[in-house]
Amino acid sequence: MTDTPRIGSFSELDTQRFGRALANLVRPGDVILLSGDLGAGKTQLTKGLAEGLGVVEPVTSPTFNILLVHEGSIPLYHFDLYRLERAEELEDLDYFGVLESDGVAVVEWGDRFPEASPVDGIDVVISITGDEQRVIEVRPLGERGDRLATSWLAACGGERPE
Repeated sequence: MTDTPRIGSFSELDTQRFGRALANLVRPGDVILLSGDLGAGKTQLTKGLAEGLGVVEPVTSPTFNILLVHEGSIPLYHFDLYRLERAEELEDLDYFGVLESDGVAVVEWGDRFPEASPVDGIDVVISITGDEQRVIEVRPLGERGDRLATSWLAACGGERPE
């Protein structure tokens, strides 16, 4: 076992399936930080989450919009921080207000501003390990994050260190 809980993904469909599993566990106010190289699967995981929340519109990376809002059983706030240069720009987006709102917030490139990380949530790092293979590491943040990570790992058959 590793120090960080992880899930193995062997295709985009796997990654989307893991997102759908997460949709069954999230509740308003949950925050999911996503990081990984370009093409690692951050948006694929978000697509699965959105589908599981009943979002019917296409889900794409909000790179140029920074924030897209998708209506489902609960709102999905989909951030992409890739283009931001300074943490101060988060205030212009009401970033912290959205994180504490009535929906689930997914933050692509959530590692860009560590000082803006939530106290509770999960930090998900997706690494490319082959053409289609990915390793999804799940790091809980706070008590809620620990419960969410544990439940999600169990639903996906991931490894949890002792």
